[in-house]
This record gives sequence, C-alpha cells and structure tokens, in this order.
Amino acid sequence: MKKSVVAAIIALGLLLAGCAGENTAEENGAEPEKSGEEQTSSKGSTDQKDSSGDSQSGNGNKEESGQDDSDENESGGNKETNKSRKTSEDGSMIEVEEPERIDVIVNKQRKLPEGYETPNLTVPDVPFSFEEFHPKKQMRKVAAEALEELFQAAEEDGLEPVAASGYRSYERQKAIYENSVAENGREYANRYSAKPGTSEHQTGLAMDVTSAEMGFGLDESFVNTEEGQWLKENAHRFGFVIRYPEGKSDITGYAYEPWHLRFVGKELAGKVHAENVTLEEYFGLYPANQ
Repeated sequence: MKKSVVAAIIALGLLLAGCAGENTAEENGAEPEKSGEEQTSSKGSTDQKDSSGDSQSGNGNKEESGQDDSDENESGGNKETNKSRKTSEDGSMIEVEEPERIDVIVNKQRKLPEGYETPNLTVPDVPFSFEEFHPKKQMRKVAAEALEELFQAAEEDGLEPVAASGYRSYERQKAIYENSVAENGREYANRYSAKPGTSEHQTGLAMDVTSAEMGFGLDESFVNTEEGQWLKENAHRFGFVIRYPEGKSDITGYAYEPWHLRFVGKELAGKVHAENVTLEEYFGLYPANQ
C-alpha cells in the first residue's frame, strides 16, 4: 500500500515537471517564424520604396515622399546622406533614388527613374519668347516662383531677360536628341543635347533664358549681353546656378551654356557660386562624361 502511494506521487511529480518545461519553451521561443516574416515584409517595402520610380514613391508626391517644394526641404549641401547624389564606382549609369529633391543631380551618369512624372508644374509669370501655351513654359512651382523673383530684380535693374524653354517630358527630350543626332551626328548631339531621362529639363527645375538682343536664340554669346552678365553675377541670389559654366565641359559633359539656369535653392546656389564650381565638383560626382 505504501509502495503504491509513493509510486503515484513520483508519477504526478514527473507529469508536473513536463508541463512546466513545455511552458518555458513556448515563452523563450516566442513565434520566431512570425517575427522573421514581419522583418522580410518590412524590408521588402523599404527596398521597393527606395528603388521604384512609380507614382507612389518616385514622382515627388508630397503625401508619399514627405517632400515639399520649398527651400526648407533642400539638403543644405549635405554631401554624405542625399541618396539623390549617389554615384557608381565604375562610372556606369545609375538611377537617382530621390528625383523630387530640388538638389537632385542628373547628368550623363545619373538618370531619372523610368516613368518619372514631374510634380507641381506651373507657368511662371515672366516674359517668354513666344505667346502660345507650350509645356516648355512650365517649371516646378518652387522654381517658377524663384524665377519670377529673379526676373523682377533684373527688370528693376533695367534689363529685359526672356524665358525660352523649361520643362521637357521624356518623350520630347527623346525627339530632340534623336533629331540632333540625325542632323549633326552623335558626337555633336552628346555635346549639346541630353539623352532622354538624363535632362535637367525633365526635372522641371531648369529654364533657358535669352533676350531680344539675341533674337531670342540660345548661343554662347549671350554671356556678352547685359542680361547674360547680370545672370552670371546674380542668379545665385535667387537660388539658381549657371549649370554648364565655361571651361567645365570635361566635368559636366556639356558645352558652355550661359543661358541654362538650374534651380537648387538659395543656400546651395550661394555655396556653388562662392566656390566657383559645378554641381559635380561640389558633390564629388565628376567626371560626368566618362
């Protein structure tokens, strides 16, 4: 009788110990498969957002990207963290990851995402070399407003600059480049025209400026006009740089264009002007033509 009681007690103790061990194992191993699935899903979403050029992450939508068309949202010349300025080590073409930034750099090595649609396009209230509406009258709102301030200041100084060509779609740039190749040869086209997807005009942040003295044409001699000289000396005050300056073709990959204004924001434009460098030099992204 006593042996039976002892055996029963031992059996009950072993049963209770087994239950406690199972509970401890569940607590320490808290659903590792589920945690792994959540991490993979989160990483996938991040990668998709960083690399895609679709309407949600790549077109400058303010609600999706958190970007705004204002100087406050430029990088302030941060050379380390801006993904829009990443460069490849072997000189191959790369796709910019933040095309909506006002300090984004596109050139012969850096292209806009496929299907990129420029946000917030509007027509600046400035004189144009033609009357009818054309998409090339447009710029991104932040750049358009800055251009209006620039033109007003120039006019107050007795000058008469005239806007000639701003925004260009991928399709329009493709037609311009191919026509240039057909008429002038590829070497000439590559010196004066951007391949589709690599044009600053597609960003909506650039405007070509001329004058009546130039017959509203675009030529290097524009720098010899009063308007050309004024832009060279004052454009940075309004957030613009002469994007393709004289003597820098080996860096920018393009011939001198004193008429090509690019909006980057007042802070960055001031630094670039003070250092007398190209954007490629400032951010260490040169040479662009290799």
